[in-house]
Amino acid sequence: MTFARSAAALASAAAALSLAACGSADTPGATPDPAVVAEGKQIFRYDTFGDESKWTDTLRMHEVIAAAVDPLTALSVGLKVDAEALPPAVVNGIRDGSIDLASPDTTVALLELDAVIGLRGTVEAVNGRKTLTRVGVTCALCHSTVDDSFAPGIGKRLDGWPNRDLNPGAIIALSPALDASARSIFNSWGKGKYDPRFNLDGINGPQVIPPAYGLAGVARITTTGDGDEIAYWNRYVAVTQMGGHGSFSDARTGVDVRNGTEDLVTARLPALQAYQLTLAAPPAPAGSFDVAAAARGKVVFEGPGRCASCHSGPDFTDASLRLHPASDVVSEPEPNGVPSWASRSATKQYRTAPLRGIWQHPPYFHNGSAATLQAVVDTYNARKSLGLSVAEVADLVEYLKSL
Repeated sequence: MTFARSAAALASAAAALSLAACGSADTPGATPDPAVVAEGKQIFRYDTFGDESKWTDTLRMHEVIAAAVDPLTALSVGLKVDAEALPPAVVNGIRDGSIDLASPDTTVALLELDAVIGLRGTVEAVNGRKTLTRVGVTCALCHSTVDDSFAPGIGKRLDGWPNRDLNPGAIIALSPALDASARSIFNSWGKGKYDPRFNLDGINGPQVIPPAYGLAGVARITTTGDGDEIAYWNRYVAVTQMGGHGSFSDARTGVDVRNGTEDLVTARLPALQAYQLTLAAPPAPAGSFDVAAAARGKVVFEGPGRCASCHSGPDFTDASLRLHPASDVVSEPEPNGVPSWASRSATKQYRTAPLRGIWQHPPYFHNGSAATLQAVVDTYNARKSLGLSVAEVADLVEYLKSL
């Protein structure tokens, strides 16, 4: 299990890291330095913090990719391709079928172009053949998707959007370094979910990959609000989950992880934060909700639905003011009898999730136990004994879809 946990640490790659970088309300409204933001964008998209030592040397994922992961397989587990990184010849080859999407060689070629979002590959000539010799992951693996403008899974990047198509567990389970028991655990997670504590506490309770947008001015940006400082979650995921070179320690949880001999994390955190704080929540698409019903739903949200008692302010969260005991939430008990997610954290509590852009990332609650916004409202109505009518529930759903 020790090795399995080590492998699990790599899966999310970006999941909480992107969030961590956004987790501060230190200087709301401050004008970011464009050069720093540009640097942070590059870090978010392309920096592995040296985690190739895990993905390559330990998990041997470069071997799997080169031998068995063609683009069709990659797309099937939720990996995305940046269409803007494709030269015209490749674009034309995909369109006319002259480029073989069923060949792992094509995946290697895409990695050489830095076109596979969230993966960085080193491609070298070995015995006259282009060979993938090293691979690592970046923040963008879990926290970017694409607009599908070229084809499903291929398009322009949407940084900060959670990739709920991504199946991190299935990707890790491809590693030849894992035994059958470990593969079974990783394959149980499903798409859009990852457990960022499994490698540390051995409990299998995957959570949904959260959005990394709309977090400017929001403190305690993770589900349990473990760290008030930006560097806390940056270090946590970069080191304990991605396998980046650096250190992370928290006496409250007993976590103390050190990778490598050189710190490749700390100096990159300020720029990474600056970029992520520029990622705004996406507005609801025109025509995606009933405007009149949403207006009525706003009244329900602020009145009989009692939503605004916690989902307050411009970002619809009181996270900057307080955390909540597990007894306050309606998303527990956890599925499959797993211990409370809060009980596995440093705070043992939950923060109120911001609601901007909520239309974009089902399923809902930290554990994905509500498939739709309708299910969210129905759960609150029942568990909190709100007494909302069918019409009020419907209107409230439309309001949430509008945020």
